[in-house]
Amino acid sequence: MTTMSQLKIGFVGLGIMGAPMAGHLVAAGHTVYVNTRSKVPETIAKSAAIQCASPAEVAEKADIIFTMVPDTPDVERVLFGDKGIASGLANGGKGKVVVDMSSISPIATKEFAKKINALGADYLDAPVSGGEVGAKNATLSIMLGGDEAVFTRVKPVLELMGKNINLVGGNGDGQTAKVANQIIVALNIEAVAEALLFAAKAGADPAKVRQALMGGFASSKILEVHGERMVKRTFDPGFRIELHQKDLNLALNSARALGVSLPNTATAQELFNSCSAHGGKAWDHSAMVRALEKLANFEIGQKA
Repeated sequence: MTTMSQLKIGFVGLGIMGAPMAGHLVAAGHTVYVNTRSKVPETIAKSAAIQCASPAEVAEKADIIFTMVPDTPDVERVLFGDKGIASGLANGGKGKVVVDMSSISPIATKEFAKKINALGADYLDAPVSGGEVGAKNATLSIMLGGDEAVFTRVKPVLELMGKNINLVGGNGDGQTAKVANQIIVALNIEAVAEALLFAAKAGADPAKVRQALMGGFASSKILEVHGERMVKRTFDPGFRIELHQKDLNLALNSARALGVSLPNTATAQELFNSCSAHGGKAWDHSAMVRALEKLANFEIGQKA
């Protein structure tokens, strides 16, 4: 890993993902200024992180400011709302970098970047993949859009949070890559769910079927992690269904604008919608299997 002197880093958004990500920056010995809309998690409150009253205060004190919040309107609020990051940059943004690690609209991202650039600061979109496990283990995949020189400057900090770090292109391209990622993940969850449900209904032990498939061409991270969740019925998030619904909405809306048909993405979204209708918007996205189980009137784990 690249060595660095101590940096002044800001982190706004300390949820399931943000808290462990910020924790890695603190553990590396950097001065970390934090702000979050809800209560500061105990792990961060007890650390050396410095709590700030607003995103503006974070931006005033830090040289690199990370944001990790749920959706496009949340990023807009944190950046440009009352006491937002933009107001903190207004009197001294030159040389600072804003890095949005949320998963949001590529189109909105380009507009946000222009507004931050107008304040003299640089902007990177850097959405992540890997979920809570990746955030805790600092093994996230990070997809970036922005200037290459800015990316090079920030990369050593990103390496404290992730392993597979790639500059995709200009502002917005990181978000486009993340939308593509979420399409693949959703469709893989659906495929694993169908396969294990089929196996269980046919009378086979789904846990043993999963283990057998792990050694072949059907092996995948989804089969490994989410297949186990389906078999063990452990649907505490991870990554909430409502967040994956948001990402697939971005995919489907963008596809409509581009004139591209994404039929299986639409099907996956309908299965998520079914889960949400049954009270599951906060379930882990592996719980998509529950929608298929409803259709089959059969649950993985019960005897055929």
